[in-house]
Amino acid sequence: MKFLIFLGSVRQSTPPSPSRLGERVAKACQACLQATFDDVSVEIIDPLDYPLEPIFKPHFAYRASQAPEPLQMLAQKIQSADAYVMVSPEYNHSMSPALMDLLNHFGSSLFGFKSSAIVTYSMGQWGGARAAVNMRTFLAELGCLPVSAMIHIPKAHEVFDESGNYLQGVDASSWQQYLQRTFLQLHWWAVASQNQRRMTNPHKLTPPFAHRPDERDAPVSEDDHEADIL
Repeated sequence: MKFLIFLGSVRQSTPPSPSRLGERVAKACQACLQATFDDVSVEIIDPLDYPLEPIFKPHFAYRASQAPEPLQMLAQKIQSADAYVMVSPEYNHSMSPALMDLLNHFGSSLFGFKSSAIVTYSMGQWGGARAAVNMRTFLAELGCLPVSAMIHIPKAHEVFDESGNYLQGVDASSWQQYLQRTFLQLHWWAVASQNQRRMTNPHKLTPPFAHRPDERDAPVSEDDHEADIL
């Protein structure tokens, strides 16, 4: 199975630390997943590795095979993955604009019928927990339903070093159990959805909206249509 960890920050550093705090958290998640599951490969998706065009144009807005190489490469990785871990700081009680921008470039058909896990962090005491509320609805709309357990890491710079290892003096066992609670749920749902996708192609049961915006609209009678025109 293949899991993708999305790093939700493009900052090169996180004051007062010279390193990226989100990168520490993402690496810690990767290490935990790899230590817990023998059947999972894990890749960190760093937005800095996928430069986007200055004017927003999502992957699905390009003609087939004409999307920029970074977008096409990431779209293929998203489609082939079995589950996702979304790592985000908190901005104004919401998820990271960098993470939202990156995910908005891809249609829900790539993420759909899979599971996801929410991981938030901060240098303060709340661990980015308020961002997770916003992330639940966002990920549900993408079709990768978030598992119930979430991970919130307050003062993350006091928990992980730059390589994602636990710092000296930290209760590593308790932290590992805390992370594993969420990832065990994620793995369970990933296995279940993978098995179900092998039995039945979900995109044939409920085809994605791929042609017109009004495909999402509820049916209306001819009288309702005339009233809208008037």
